[in-house]
Amino acid sequence: MLAAKLQHRNLVRLLGFSLERNEKLLVYEFVPNRSLDHFIFDPTRGAQLDWEKRCKIIRGIARGILYLYEDSHLRIIHRNQKTSNILLDAKMNPKFADFGTAKLFEMDETQANTVRIVGTYGYLAPEYAMHGQFSVKLDVFSFGVLVLEIVTGQRNNCFRNGETAEHLLSFAWKNWRKGTTMNLIDPALPSGSSAEMIRCIHIGLLCVQENAASRPTMASVVLMLNSYSLTLPVPSEPAIFMHPIESDMSSSMAIIQDSESDQSRTETRPLSVNDASITELDPR
Repeated sequence: MLAAKLQHRNLVRLLGFSLERNEKLLVYEFVPNRSLDHFIFDPTRGAQLDWEKRCKIIRGIARGILYLYEDSHLRIIHRNQKTSNILLDAKMNPKFADFGTAKLFEMDETQANTVRIVGTYGYLAPEYAMHGQFSVKLDVFSFGVLVLEIVTGQRNNCFRNGETAEHLLSFAWKNWRKGTTMNLIDPALPSGSSAEMIRCIHIGLLCVQENAASRPTMASVVLMLNSYSLTLPVPSEPAIFMHPIESDMSSSMAIIQDSESDQSRTETRPLSVNDASITELDPR
């Protein structure tokens, strides 16, 4: 019912549903180009997304979030923004999918607490992942991570950088501070405006600041993306900052926290990069 009420060009359109015995199906519009992660994390397919297309995707994602926050008759926190939930139509227009974890807000409501944490590690704002505090700044953080992934072509978790492993947010922050922001640009990008790329990285860093109050609103983000005459504030250190480490931490973790009576449960779901089996360890 929630998805059916949402109508925006950057949200995937729900056409109908089917219920037969235990099988439940949602029927969405057809999006032939699969999801965003299918392109930007692949060196070959990434070259198909030139800077103009990537810029259009970033702006489309921002407009979709702004619609959910301010222009829809319901205020919705998506809570699970990630590259695999951004679908691409035939013209490479981005469309949000998967509203299974969305949270409804009253129009005059801006923040709340929850004991049930849902989402994907790396895209969750720290105040939500650690304390269950969610607000309209939660999806702003996830958007910032998406922007950095789109510009750099790197996943938000740790990746190999020479002899060490880096986290994307730390890597972006350190290069921005050193004035070597061009080191972040995806090598698969054939060409594009370096000034626009650096500006998008700057906006991404503003969105992933540790203090939620310091992050811009989505209305401000849309304005920043469309008005190059607007001076951007200086970002503070991102929420996830780490020094380079020697170990490779490339696997992602899906996080689910729930509350049953007074007992709190945390379940982590490791996602294998190469589809190999993963051993679950029990500490004792």
